[in-house]
Amino acid sequence: MSVVTNTTTIGAIDAPSRRNTELALLGFAIGISVFAYANVGLAMDGTLPSGMFGYGLGLVFLGGVAHLVVRRFATYADPLLLPLATLLNGLGLVLIWRLDQSPRLIQRAETLFGSFSPDAPKQLMYSAIGVALFVAVLLILKDHRILQRYTYISMVVALVLLILPMFFPAVNGAKIWVSLGPFSIQPGEFVKIIIAVFFSGYLMVKRDALALASRRFMGIYLPRGRDLGPILVIWGLSILILVFETDLGTSLLFFGLFVIMLYVATERTSWIVFGLLMSAAGAVGVATFEPHVQQRVNAWLEPFSDKTLQQTDQIAQSLMSFGSGGTLGAGWGQGNSDLIGFAANADFVLATVGEELGLAGMMAVLLLYGLIVERGVRTALAARDPFGKLLAIGLSGAFAIQVFVVAGGVMGLIPLTGMTMPFLAAGGSSVIANWALIGILIRISDTARRPAPAPAPSPDAEMTQVVRP
Repeated sequence: MSVVTNTTTIGAIDAPSRRNTELALLGFAIGISVFAYANVGLAMDGTLPSGMFGYGLGLVFLGGVAHLVVRRFATYADPLLLPLATLLNGLGLVLIWRLDQSPRLIQRAETLFGSFSPDAPKQLMYSAIGVALFVAVLLILKDHRILQRYTYISMVVALVLLILPMFFPAVNGAKIWVSLGPFSIQPGEFVKIIIAVFFSGYLMVKRDALALASRRFMGIYLPRGRDLGPILVIWGLSILILVFETDLGTSLLFFGLFVIMLYVATERTSWIVFGLLMSAAGAVGVATFEPHVQQRVNAWLEPFSDKTLQQTDQIAQSLMSFGSGGTLGAGWGQGNSDLIGFAANADFVLATVGEELGLAGMMAVLLLYGLIVERGVRTALAARDPFGKLLAIGLSGAFAIQVFVVAGGVMGLIPLTGMTMPFLAAGGSSVIANWALIGILIRISDTARRPAPAPAPSPDAEMTQVVRP
């Protein structure tokens, strides 16, 4: 008697890695940035910039290193996040370099400080540090679920970083900087990542209790009194930050991030309603007695009044930049957004985009930001664990809130917050922190898209046929 055994095994679905797609998009992003750099030089001086080759080579090196690390250590990661971040970072370097060439800004800096120091070389150095941190995140953070172990440690670290600027001098009316010799750090940029880790770990454990509702009023589920405790504490902390540091941007980011993650975790609309009411009440209350916040609100309400123009004409100049840009803009290097002053390449960098690239260019830049948020939300939906879902939506929400408050302040939709536009604006803390944020999202997306291992063969999958001679 002979026995013939046929065994069938169901293998894992082989998902494409999309790394070649990422490489092609990365080359496209670098090409657009180099083309913009050349366009600015031709428009301002009639010749190609002398540093164009070095700029392009630097972008190729940074993007190539980041791509190779992703290809090796995050094979199945989202293919759009890295090219989008590289394109925004590259365009930001072009915008900063363009403003560095302004004779008005050079003359003003020499008058106020005695010398002029261009920001573009420093921003390129900060970008390199940001990419290095991006690489470190992918090399060290093998699994994003490891961050869950540090839920309460991250809360302590975040609170320390939020309180630290109180002990340092205010800069432009707000205490948001920590000065260490010749270097300055803005801790709020890193807090948005650390606090997202805490919220993700905390809400994953407490979401069932927070989702309970005691009564329904006018179609809204009202949470129980004792469940209002966490949101009241976070609301109080955001108000304290606003009072003692006069930092409207970090307060909005801090509180808005918590409300978004709370809504996603509990699926209760009532938390959104309570969050909006409490944020409005806190902002109005602080604005009534805090001069710096009140000044920003008044400048937002009446940007062209004589009183506002005597204090600052930045908002008025920014609005006129958007108005003069029209639909297609004045062209690279042909605008006058440098009239805004020292904040032209930081808080008001979008004014240059609006004037020189017009409404079309502005919508294209905002679309790039929207795509990063969309890929982050898609990563959250695809994540296989609750902590990864909450962390991805938290990081995406923090990124979206920062883009909204900066763009809204520059365009006159809301009062100015003092935050910087991610990747575009000059600022080392911002670009370094946002590269770390992109690295964590890529790690989560790699885990979410990675094919599941093939299961072991079961007895039911074995078919045995007995053949008699």
